[in-house]
Amino acid sequence: MAPKAYLKGPKLFSLARKKALRMDIPQHKGIKLSELICRIQEKEGNIPCYQRQEMCDEAGCCWQASCNSRMIEKTKIGKA
Repeated sequence: MAPKAYLKGPKLFSLARKKALRMDIPQHKGIKLSELICRIQEKEGNIPCYQRQEMCDEAGCCWQASCNSRMIEKTKIGKA
């Protein structure tokens, strides 16, 4: 099975813009991708954490592949 291709750069930005438009999230010229995705996360009722954390336990997050946070299992949180 071929590895899943993740969107990056302009393609990811285009996806985020389209999603923001569907959710009636205001955008302005020059908005950064990370800020736009955080606004989307907030509107969805999630923590606006895109590229703001070193480690992440939200395996179901649709932005996780491009976030650059290191994924950890929920069972390992708080353990050394």
